[in-house]
Amino acid sequence: MEQNEDASHTTGTLAEHYRQIIRLLGEDVTREGLLKTPERVAKSMQFLLQGYSQDPEAVLASAMFQDEDYKQMVIVKNIDFFSLCEHHLLPFFGKAHIAYIPRRYITGLSKIPRIVDIFARRLQVQERMTRQIKECIQKTLNPLGVMVVIEAQHMCMQMRGVEKQNSLTTTSDFTGFFQQAKTRVEFMNLIKK
Repeated sequence: MEQNEDASHTTGTLAEHYRQIIRLLGEDVTREGLLKTPERVAKSMQFLLQGYSQDPEAVLASAMFQDEDYKQMVIVKNIDFFSLCEHHLLPFFGKAHIAYIPRRYITGLSKIPRIVDIFARRLQVQERMTRQIKECIQKTLNPLGVMVVIEAQHMCMQMRGVEKQNSLTTTSDFTGFFQQAKTRVEFMNLIKK
């Protein structure tokens, strides 16, 4: 009950701030189409930023399995994500491609996309998100290596600023065996198929 009251209070407080923002931008907040907008935006932001209340390491650790004698690359690719740029609060979205080489533990495959979502559902920059995903997997599973590649479109570059509609930003980070060029090349070839 107390959690629901806190969430309701937070939604109400956020909605009031959005009401003021809409007013300051020159709109009539009593106009029919805008009456419920502040509350809708408040709930939307709470959903889009729910990653702050989730522990990605705990999610990954909740499905760790040992004694699987598998020492080759495990790849989960084309993981869709949506995030908000911390500089303009505009969306950036794309795909994450993640590989790890187990040392002792493997994890449930659904946990990899879940940790992507947890980090994406925070105010972010793509470079930090790439590093955070890599570090979470490395710390939790302690594999022989991790590699993360993220390809994204940024609305802050497409809707405003330089307005480059077809730009795509790619970031990567890696540890362990992925420091070897041939292992990175193998991963890149596999995700491009």
